Amino acid sequence: MVHQYKNNGYNIVLDVNSGSVHVVDGLVYELVKPVEEALHAGMTKEEEITAHVIAQDKEGRLASFTQEETAEAVGELLSLKEADMLYTEDIYEPYIDSMKKRDTVVKALCLHIAHDCNLACRYCFAEEGEYHGRRALMDFETGKKALDFLVANSGNRVHLEVDFFGGEPLMNWDVVKKLVLYGRSIEKEHHKQFRFTMTTNGILLDEEKLAFINQEMGNLVLSLDGRKEVNDRMRPHRGGQGSYDEIVPKFIRAAESRNQMNYYLRGTFTRYNLDFAKDVLHAADLGFEQISVEPVVADEKEDYAIREEDIPAIEREYDRLAGELLKRRREGKPVNFFHFMIDLEGGPCVAKRLSGCGSGCEYLAVTPWGDFYPCHQFVGQEEFLMGNVDAGITRPEIQQQFKDCNVYTKQKCKDCFAKFYCSGGCAANAYHFDGSINGAYDIGCRLQRKRVECAIMMKAALAESEETA
Repeated sequence: MVHQYKNNGYNIVLDVNSGSVHVVDGLVYELVKPVEEALHAGMTKEEEITAHVIAQDKEGRLASFTQEETAEAVGELLSLKEADMLYTEDIYEPYIDSMKKRDTVVKALCLHIAHDCNLACRYCFAEEGEYHGRRALMDFETGKKALDFLVANSGNRVHLEVDFFGGEPLMNWDVVKKLVLYGRSIEKEHHKQFRFTMTTNGILLDEEKLAFINQEMGNLVLSLDGRKEVNDRMRPHRGGQGSYDEIVPKFIRAAESRNQMNYYLRGTFTRYNLDFAKDVLHAADLGFEQISVEPVVADEKEDYAIREEDIPAIEREYDRLAGELLKRRREGKPVNFFHFMIDLEGGPCVAKRLSGCGSGCEYLAVTPWGDFYPCHQFVGQEEFLMGNVDAGITRPEIQQQFKDCNVYTKQKCKDCFAKFYCSGGCAANAYHFDGSINGAYDIGCRLQRKRVECAIMMKAALAESEETA
């Protein structure tokens, strides 16, 4: 499978199955598909293919090039094919059966330390932290059992992930601290190493908490949507007052205290700020270097929900943002935008490329009372209740269902060039919008494809800059 596109002045050709990326001139770009069609028709010789593509050029796209130039370009494409860098066969599908049979271990937990929140974000899927249920705080004993479960079910894996999530986790700070210290106390005995992370709205963040977080937590996610008017419209207090002025100084302090590493300023854009590039750049101008701003996922009946007709504007905005971030990087002011970060040197392991985040099998969410769900976005949906910290996994069929979910079980992924980068997308979004974890959230897919295109373009542009430096 080959995907080609133009972005910010670059002609880019992606060989999907090998992951090879090529920046090409206009002639080669025009020949990629015709040469592929000739190969599929059984042609193998350069002269034969050259004559064929010239004869098939009904629109005159090759008219300005000589036959010799066209032949040379065809030769270049065939050389890439011989080097297994273009027109390659699928190297992943044969791996599926062995992947399904592999033993999986639990390697990460999302601890819902607080089903309560001190903000009333309009788009919150957790209903101000209640998750379709009741307000509650996790007690230490429940959290301790969750950590013990993780250790017992992690097999030979040494590095384990625990994310303190909510609601707002700082509303249960004493239990957070106790659980971190408990985790540290059992690491050596079990030959494990915990990587703790936290997602916070920052309202209760202070110097004492930040010092502990910086000492013990591998990553910190700070929730801010961008410009003051954008943030305060969607992330107000329950009384309606905004949160921007209250949290921005704390977040700046947090980012600086972590040396601009191992954190993300994480925001959401909605239909009200389709010019979200301004929010990313606003955050960058405040001094943040690790930024993630992603589209809201909401039912289209909500006034802030992204709709099909918004997609062209959003795609143009991603292109603008990519161009601006490239410009800043070349000026020595780099910003890491999470959704434009992509590894073209091999990337994640094969299993992750095919099955994604591992929700439901390698990654579980734990409610304040100790119930297990496939991830935080399934919490409260009883059909996905998998067990609890006392009994363990009592519905292994759910775990198997998620284990079997991959890009080859999703019909909409079959011909998508981005499938090995997004790994089939979010199972929760697929379920909520398409009725099955093997389905797809169409709007999300279209935006993901654009982000992948921008990310590849940026990598190619930076590589070109380094070559000419």
